[in-house]
Amino acid sequence: MRLSGKVAAITGAGRGIGRAAAELFASEGARIALLEIDEKSGIEVEKRIRTAGGHAQWVKADVSDPESVRNAFAEIDRAFGELHILYNNASVFLGKEDRAVSELQLETWRKVLAINLDGVFFCCKYSLPLIIKSGGGSIINTASSAAMIGVPNCDAYTATKGATVSLTRSMAVEYGPQKVRVNCIAPAAIYTEMLRESSLDNPSFDERLFLSTAPLRRYGKPEEIAQTALFLASDESSYINGAILVADGGITIT
Repeated sequence: MRLSGKVAAITGAGRGIGRAAAELFASEGARIALLEIDEKSGIEVEKRIRTAGGHAQWVKADVSDPESVRNAFAEIDRAFGELHILYNNASVFLGKEDRAVSELQLETWRKVLAINLDGVFFCCKYSLPLIIKSGGGSIINTASSAAMIGVPNCDAYTATKGATVSLTRSMAVEYGPQKVRVNCIAPAAIYTEMLRESSLDNPSFDERLFLSTAPLRRYGKPEEIAQTALFLASDESSYINGAILVADGGITIT
């Protein structure tokens, strides 16, 4: 029970990595606030965790809307009375709309930044007072391999992930003295709906070539990223602050 006595808020908890992390964190003793805009998936995960004997509550949140996020953390304060872990997992990849800068529509740029970057800012802004009041804890942000290497034709997404890395480092310095560690996971090629949107549904993506050159010769699993997040959420990583953990099976070094 590596998270016994902890309260964790996870954004985008209704599917993919967020869902895997919510179920894993709950199995390790944490009480979970499931921040999810979609009611159906949020309630479904809540029921799954409760049926398994865990404690979870769906809290509706649109991470791109500051008022929605503020209300969500006010609800967490009322329902749980404390908060120790924030996992900023929610992201969007608009594969059919994201482009190189010269071809990128302003509406797409603003939408991607609103969710992927503003959402991290809003959640950190409104969770930090509660985390500090609770005695400190861990914030885990989500970047991408796109923050580590150049990736063409998705400049809005890449910009948000690079900014997330920089924000993670500055927050780690700022809030470390208040016992809040801030770290970041940079995944790649994790088999989720986002992967299908970004790669598998792209006619130019050569899956056979990718799998033959990826160092581990396979995709990653949401559960594997959830395990990385669990480590950063737990006291086992108590001296890790401002780190960017690249969880991509070695793809970005080939």
